[in-house]
Amino acid sequence: MTQHRRIALLGPGAPAGLLPAMVDLAVRGLPPGYVDGEFVFTRRGVRRPDGTWDAVAEGRSVRYSAIVALGVATLPQERQRAALAGDTAVDLAGRLVERLPGVRGLGDAALICWAAAETGHPRLDEALRHLAGIDRLASPGQVYTVEAAWELAALVAARTTLGASSELDGRLERARARLLGGLASDRLYRHVLGPSSGPLVPWYRAHVGCFADQVYPLQALARLHAAVGDADALAAAEQVAAGICAAQGAEGQWWWHYDARTGAVVEGYPVYSVHQLAMAPMALLDLADAGGTAYLDEIGEGVRWMSERPESGEPLIDEGLSLTWRKAARADPRKLVRGLRAVATRTRPAARLATLDRFYPPVAVDRECRPYELGWLLYAWLFEFPRPS
Repeated sequence: MTQHRRIALLGPGAPAGLLPAMVDLAVRGLPPGYVDGEFVFTRRGVRRPDGTWDAVAEGRSVRYSAIVALGVATLPQERQRAALAGDTAVDLAGRLVERLPGVRGLGDAALICWAAAETGHPRLDEALRHLAGIDRLASPGQVYTVEAAWELAALVAARTTLGASSELDGRLERARARLLGGLASDRLYRHVLGPSSGPLVPWYRAHVGCFADQVYPLQALARLHAAVGDADALAAAEQVAAGICAAQGAEGQWWWHYDARTGAVVEGYPVYSVHQLAMAPMALLDLADAGGTAYLDEIGEGVRWMSERPESGEPLIDEGLSLTWRKAARADPRKLVRGLRAVATRTRPAARLATLDRFYPPVAVDRECRPYELGWLLYAWLFEFPRPS
């Protein structure tokens, strides 16, 4: 099979050599989590009597189903049916659109709208109307940064599918303004947009943004620039990309929590497989395809971490179960380290509390795999960037 364009950008050999196998793993790994036309919340690791691992499906997730629809839509139809137990991405998107009347979250509605746009579902207009209604309720106060970014990405995808209109362009402008406003005085994105104090985040974490809070705005703003030629959006995407790449770990780790004011790392762990294999490449390759900086070395080092990580020799890729284990983390179930470092950096941005690294080393493996992790993996490496007509 011909190597995909995005994978080929990394050049021959490792780490690019790992990626075709990971694409195949994702296609094999999705069906065990596909139950009655939607995806489970997770496949959780359970140790067998012989000491090996199994993965048990638990819960359901509209959000993860929508992300998988986006990822599977990049596959040829026969491979879509392999990944979805006989269904196609448009089948899955259609079921999600049918569930929209019961969806109240901005992020879930945005992802369903995005999936409807990229699969060309005929009820895209209906999805857009539902998203608009939810957005009117969310706009006055705090909004999660990730969800605002998904909304902008969904609207860009809808405009690509449906063409320009005054109503859609007006919504794009409002979503754009909200997202760009989040960088008005900061180096990176905080966890929420809007007032710094409010119900969505405690005071001691108001200055903190996680990796997802950087990646999804970066992606959405890069795509906005590609669609309409928005130089301010491209500049903001470049700012965020430069920030996370400057902070990347020496062994390719994409760290977890940042001080949005300065771009410094507040707490590095956990390091997530989906960040290394999918989310960072997805956003940074979108930036490059939009005419921005190509961070190919950083992408490659992030992928390499999956097979050569220094934290322990315990593998995060399980070929037998066709999944990636979720993250490498500290043995810190109460999340004490991230809480203490958030409090410390609130008033002293350079505070590190280095002794915590000795007491809580990053040697634990979180043995679960959520379907979106495989969905974004497909989307990152197989997506063909849309070009304006």
